[in-house]
Amino acid sequence: MTLDKRGKHMLITAWIIVGLIIVIDQAVKIWIKAHFYLYENYEVTSWFHIVFVENKGMAFGLDFLNKYLLTFLRMGLFVFLVWYIGRLCKAASTPMGYLVSIALIAAGAMGNIIDCVFYGEIFNNPYPPAIAHFVPWGEGYGSLFQGRVVDMLHFPLCSWTWPSWLPWIGGNEFTFFDPVFNIADAAISVGMLAIVFFYFNQMEHSLENEKTPDTSDK
Repeated sequence: MTLDKRGKHMLITAWIIVGLIIVIDQAVKIWIKAHFYLYENYEVTSWFHIVFVENKGMAFGLDFLNKYLLTFLRMGLFVFLVWYIGRLCKAASTPMGYLVSIALIAAGAMGNIIDCVFYGEIFNNPYPPAIAHFVPWGEGYGSLFQGRVVDMLHFPLCSWTWPSWLPWIGGNEFTFFDPVFNIADAAISVGMLAIVFFYFNQMEHSLENEKTPDTSDK
């Protein structure tokens, strides 16, 4: 089944979104690497900080999967989403909002893939307060697929101390929202939340249709 006019418009829209998110995400990460030393914290407002941290690749700084496994899973997800975007653009019933949500997830996945695959080869890793810079290929802090993902957005919206009478957490300080993340993480989160709240039935419907052979050209 070929793309009609609406399908072509949707495909162009999806790839513009993917391209813009990747370019903005990488531009911000490279700027942070070139201007901040590791763990530097710049307070924009009391509830928004720019903090330069790095992690092995999980969103919001989480770390519980093997580095290679995580990178290849993310690459597999991106390949699947590229294929899925093409299928969605061929379906006349696909809502534009659903397509945009999938495009955001694809863009976020690729944004963090670039860090994991290439940053270890092209950046050095000096001790703070020295700032990282580009180095010739192969002279970086790690090998191919061993780069660390750059995070910088921190929104400590509010904090409090748990009452001392609470078991395990009593007396501890809690900050909401504490994780540091990047634009790629934000794109993935926005896309997933939009699907969960607005397009979950559409996702089920689309995946069910993939189980049925397409005979429209026969």
